[in-house]
Amino acid sequence: MNNLNVWSLTMSLLHIASQGSKIVLEGRHNADIGWISELRRRGNTQVLPRVVIEVLPKDLLRKKKQMDKVIDLILNECRDMDYDGIVLESWSRWAAHGVLHDASLRYTALLFVKQLGEALHNVESKRGIDKHMQLVYVIGPPRSEKLQEYDFGPKDLRTLSEAVDGFSLMTYDFSSPSNPGPNAPLQWIRSTLQLFLGSSRNGLAYKLLLGINFYGYDYLLSEGGGAQAVTGRDYLALLKQHGPSIRWEKESAEHYFLYSDIQHRQHVVFYPSLMSISKRLEEARSWGAGISIWEIGQGLDYFCDLL
Repeated sequence: MNNLNVWSLTMSLLHIASQGSKIVLEGRHNADIGWISELRRRGNTQVLPRVVIEVLPKDLLRKKKQMDKVIDLILNECRDMDYDGIVLESWSRWAAHGVLHDASLRYTALLFVKQLGEALHNVESKRGIDKHMQLVYVIGPPRSEKLQEYDFGPKDLRTLSEAVDGFSLMTYDFSSPSNPGPNAPLQWIRSTLQLFLGSSRNGLAYKLLLGINFYGYDYLLSEGGGAQAVTGRDYLALLKQHGPSIRWEKESAEHYFLYSDIQHRQHVVFYPSLMSISKRLEEARSWGAGISIWEIGQGLDYFCDLL
């Protein structure tokens, strides 16, 4: 991809959790050491595992010793496994627990992420341009221009910009079983980028990684609704079984099709296409942003031809 900053990330999943009175890191067994070694043998690929913090946020953010312990666990795991940093997921969980409504805890939450980023930057990495460990932070798109306390907004982006190397922006899962529709309407993506970056299309755009889904959803349109995630294999099977007519929805810039199952219930399937992905890559490029794909293994093989 000519002008896009694409991160190479592994989906190895680590958890920081409470175990009695202790805080532990779990999930090392998820790492595919052979695959990681092969990646590095072929090039200078950076490997950053995804880390989810599951410690109760009120316990974590009120106790400096616990925050220091979490940072130490992450640093030690990166050293032991020769990782190049981490992808951290915590904001959405803190929001779900309601702690971000507390101004003091919200400030501490930002301070924790900043301290983690600074600690990682102080550790040398064998790979990468900056030669230090990286922190990518997962953030969700605000649902309206009127930000709530639990939203991660443009001010937070600026606050963490020096400590965080990339912000993985989850611009997907726009629709839901109760409101079926496109996965990531293009206009919504554009307005989200504008909310974070303003109209200047520069500044911190290079640190934003626009989320692009390589999966879709199959929505049941009757009997109370429902939804099921669709991978590339599922998508091809549905096409083979039902032979539907694939349609382009101009407003969202996504392809979809309708079909009826054996119980004569109607479904609508939204799944990425070369055209829909191209539109989102163009949008990222126009802002000077990078991309974050969820996830490559769920897409059709030829999707990678665009990268």
